[in-house]
Amino acid sequence: MSDMVAHSGVLSPVTLDAVRQAFAAHPHARIAIALSGGADSAMLALAAVAVAREAGLSARFVRAFHVHHGLFIEADRWADHVRALCAGLDLPLDVVHVDVARNTGRGIEAAAREARYAAFGQMAAAAGIDTLWMAHHRDDQAETVLLRLLRGSGVAGMGGMAAHTRRSGLTLVRPWLEIDRAVIRACAERFTEATGWAPVDDPSNADAAYTRAAVRTLLAPVLNARWPQWRGILARHARHMREASEMLAEVAAEDLARLEPAPDGASVSLAAWRTLSPARQRQVLRHWLDRMGAPMPTDARLGELVRQLRQLHSLGHDRQLRWQHGAFCIVCVRGRICVEKT
Repeated sequence: MSDMVAHSGVLSPVTLDAVRQAFAAHPHARIAIALSGGADSAMLALAAVAVAREAGLSARFVRAFHVHHGLFIEADRWADHVRALCAGLDLPLDVVHVDVARNTGRGIEAAAREARYAAFGQMAAAAGIDTLWMAHHRDDQAETVLLRLLRGSGVAGMGGMAAHTRRSGLTLVRPWLEIDRAVIRACAERFTEATGWAPVDDPSNADAAYTRAAVRTLLAPVLNARWPQWRGILARHARHMREASEMLAEVAAEDLARLEPAPDGASVSLAAWRTLSPARQRQVLRHWLDRMGAPMPTDARLGELVRQLRQLHSLGHDRQLRWQHGAFCIVCVRGRICVEKT
């Protein structure tokens, strides 16, 4: 197959500049591209290979990961299509088949996402990869913020997707969070005209039975008609929420340090906690539970914990407190709020 990288001129300057910045931010990282075969991830793969070649990086620094979910009959064809692209880009490719659990009670989208990240972690460990690039763009960010708003997410959740974060032992990088979908899709169209390789079309993207697709197909047209700039507004809102979340985390960390935490962090002072304002009491509990590896409680669950802690005997001797939260339990012993793994 011909050298597809020779057609990297189809990419817009803004997409290439963002990829150059991502390489500069992680100069020694070995990276993998999360490659579904759709337009966005295919163009990110093209851009990454082109910029790596431009910078004189050897092939071992960049490869691609493809997860075969088996959820659609086209999945085998998609994997072959991705192989063809990677052959044209001279891009090493790893493919992993996963079985998506359908009876988790959290929905097929969440189950597929968990399976996908587990597969990424598996491929990364085998290949010695520490950084995974994902092709999420500004439209994805706006949809994420809108979905989290509708689900009642807090400040941290409303920050949307981060350009750099950690998950499953990997550094996740999203170079294109500030770039519109339309810009990337135009690049993909030019690439198809130049090479004949066309992105795969996942039917779930247009099936309103899937939550994100429902936003895209049912809600977005209404928002486009009434508020044409809504995606940019929500993306900007996400940046503001991330800044607010970072400031809240700093305050919570300072408050936690004042609660006389045990050396292992598993207990804090009830009396010191009670000196905080109600808002900071809740925030420091969230921060502490997160530090201890506990899942984030809902507002209602956290409110119940706060109520029980406020009603305890002033010396904290009430051993009746037993707040169960998944595999964790909060108890109070001799004036100390303790978290235990059950």
